[in-house]
Amino acid sequence: MVRMLLAAVASVTLAFAAIALVAGRARAHGTVGDYTFLEPIVAEDANPKNEFDILRPSWVRTSEGHEFALGFSLEKKLSENLSILIGSEWVESSKKGPLVSADVSSPPEISKSGFENMDVLLKYAFYTNPQHELRLSGGLAMSMPVGDPSIGAETHFRMGPELLWAKGMGDLPNNDAVLKYLRPIGFQGDAGYSANTSGRAMHDLFADEVIEYSLLYLSNSVRDFGLPWPIRNMYLYTEFNYDQLIAGPSGQTFPAIRITPGLAFMNRSIELSVATQFALNNATVPDNHAAVMGLVDLFIDDLIPATNWTPFR
Repeated sequence: MVRMLLAAVASVTLAFAAIALVAGRARAHGTVGDYTFLEPIVAEDANPKNEFDILRPSWVRTSEGHEFALGFSLEKKLSENLSILIGSEWVESSKKGPLVSADVSSPPEISKSGFENMDVLLKYAFYTNPQHELRLSGGLAMSMPVGDPSIGAETHFRMGPELLWAKGMGDLPNNDAVLKYLRPIGFQGDAGYSANTSGRAMHDLFADEVIEYSLLYLSNSVRDFGLPWPIRNMYLYTEFNYDQLIAGPSGQTFPAIRITPGLAFMNRSIELSVATQFALNNATVPDNHAAVMGLVDLFIDDLIPATNWTPFR
């Protein structure tokens, strides 16, 4: 069953990706001024968009086993500055069980699979300055307890605020022989807090920062080196990710701090991204021995122009 699901998802994803890859060069998706920001692989994007994260796979090896997940989400603009995002993921986890016999050298693995809770994010861009390539957004994040508790889905409704930002470095002078090559750098990030509205107190504090370098911006706004496709459309990026239960069960309130370096390709219709992830503190190591992450993000208002319609101005 799992293999059939993976094969079906892979086939649909490859079909959409093949169509989107030949659609053309990058244009205004997540664009502020002259800078087009990528869709982060962990952090939340400050830019309201019409997009479909058709596939967000991840594989993580832990001290107890491994976890494989297929995430997905759909974001729809309700107005030029307002959007709603709905997403979830299917998770398959495998952990070492107890020893059943002294004659067995290693414990058997216990596998579980199911869907996580449904996440909803209302996002509003309250400040945009194209001249300084700056956008600030606020969000209300909610988690609906509809997932499978056996794979770790929480059983209580959660909600909380988020602050999101995106800033390009186009303010730097283009006539300086050194500083102009820093203009393709972009910063994105989020910081937020969430708490369950019932049951035992579980308060979560999180923050992410993305540093990216756009070869497309380099070619279009700094100096055209004649980079060929697809290199011209590439982004180099690194994310710093922080997450911590500030109120919760004893022994689970240590901070999780990770670094996520990656590489992305983006044209006007699709973003393809791949990354790995490393623990930066001892408390995170047991949950993150090794990790591989990916993203296939479709900009649906290019593929299906009718989706650009918004109910509000």
